[in-house]
Amino acid sequence: MQRDELAAWLRLTLTPGVGNISARKLLATFGLPQAIFDQPTAALKQVVNSTQVQALCTEPQELAALVDLTWVWLQQSPANGPRRQIATLGDPLYPQALLNLDDPPLLLYLLGNASYKPNKPPALIDKALTATFNIANRQTIDTQSSLAIVGSRNPTPQGAANARLFAKSFAQAGLTVVSGLALGIDGAAHQGALDGVSDSHAAVTVAVVGTGLDRVYPKAHHDLAHRIAEHGLLISEYALGTPPLTANFPKRNRLIAGLAQGTLVVEAAIKSGSLITARLTCEQGHEVFAIPGSIHAAQSRGCHALIKQGAKLVESAQDVLGELTWPTKLSKTTESIAASAYAERAEGIFGNDDQLLKALGFDPVGLEAMQARTGLETAQLQAQLMGLELDGLVARLPGGLFQRLSA
Repeated sequence: MQRDELAAWLRLTLTPGVGNISARKLLATFGLPQAIFDQPTAALKQVVNSTQVQALCTEPQELAALVDLTWVWLQQSPANGPRRQIATLGDPLYPQALLNLDDPPLLLYLLGNASYKPNKPPALIDKALTATFNIANRQTIDTQSSLAIVGSRNPTPQGAANARLFAKSFAQAGLTVVSGLALGIDGAAHQGALDGVSDSHAAVTVAVVGTGLDRVYPKAHHDLAHRIAEHGLLISEYALGTPPLTANFPKRNRLIAGLAQGTLVVEAAIKSGSLITARLTCEQGHEVFAIPGSIHAAQSRGCHALIKQGAKLVESAQDVLGELTWPTKLSKTTESIAASAYAERAEGIFGNDDQLLKALGFDPVGLEAMQARTGLETAQLQAQLMGLELDGLVARLPGGLFQRLSA
């Protein structure tokens, strides 16, 4: 892309009052953005309203600075590292599945070693061949073999473990995991997909972010973002320099849904943004999956609501692959979602009662499982559990199990 072409695309995205839908009408009528800005006022008024015409005839004040910033960012793309690219509507780099959205972004910022290939109509896809191809050629991403994983930013330890284990299984089966790089379930899903990397060239995960690609949000995921760029792709519709604005994150959920053949919700509160992604997935005619949880956990209520509305209840990664008629079979060990070494030692030291209650979750759990989650010595763990039992926060159940009583 030449600098003047880039400037015209950026100007179109910056023009106030001209959203994606109006911009597509202009592009359909006049062609490339340069041609739009060469049109007389009378011609523009045939397509958009007078206010929009006035805005199109006025160059945005911030345009020059943004063009400079973006051009430098593109030119600094390393020769042997993750590529920096911009894909516009109609560009071969642009994920074709997003063109089915009502308001696909005019352009996408891409950072990573992977790239999208044009989709074939679903009827023409041989899933067995696709699975084999994806495992052997993971630098190319196909939305027909991608699955979104979303959920709470404040998951239970078991929820985070489930997200990571499911994602690892999907990556090993040849699926690409799509998520949003947020704290909690998103981050666990990306990490799990990266755990499933079988070689240094695999592209296993895509992160759709709500900021410019010249910054990482949250900062805690700085290293994770770099690993995703090495083994997948970071995508944003927002200009470089865009900060983490609250309104941008629900909006980007349509891209997460659009880049996958289904969405798995691991944990979600009843008003979670994950339910927005699930709704958008349904509207696009794709499957929604949900993992059930405790009736006492607020993080499970969104999943339960989705199941009541028709989402597929799943207990293993193989359940999802079966619904997608994906040909790869997982081993019993791989498909297990039992608590494991993933069970949130990253939460830190479980030396106080609040942290221990969080590790306990809301389902009955044995002493060995709690030790695996917390890393505490047996004597210390038993003493803390006894204190919580005396305080009425934990109940001791038959079979040596413990269950949290407080919400």
